[in-house]
Amino acid sequence: MILKKDNLVLGIVIGLLAPLLGILLFKYIKFKIFTFKEVFQYIYYEPDHKMLTVALSLSLLLNALFFTIYINTNKDKTAIGIFSSTMFYGLIVLLIKTFN
Repeated sequence: MILKKDNLVLGIVIGLLAPLLGILLFKYIKFKIFTFKEVFQYIYYEPDHKMLTVALSLSLLLNALFFTIYINTNKDKTAIGIFSSTMFYGLIVLLIKTFN
């Protein structure tokens, strides 16, 4: 089972994929009737990319969930990988908000 492994690479992979799943969930909740292409065009061409930063920020909540699970089960290497990926995504959101 994936929760039993304590591996830095596993944590990085989980930390990189969980926000993508979060963005998909955001699309299905906020933009149900639109296609993926329409949603991503809107997000890309929107002034200041506000919707993109909101989607990325909310999607990082999945990383917080996984991080908490792995910390509470004493899988510290995996938790460090998830935390590192979260910092990477957070830096991207900060750069988008700062330079747009």
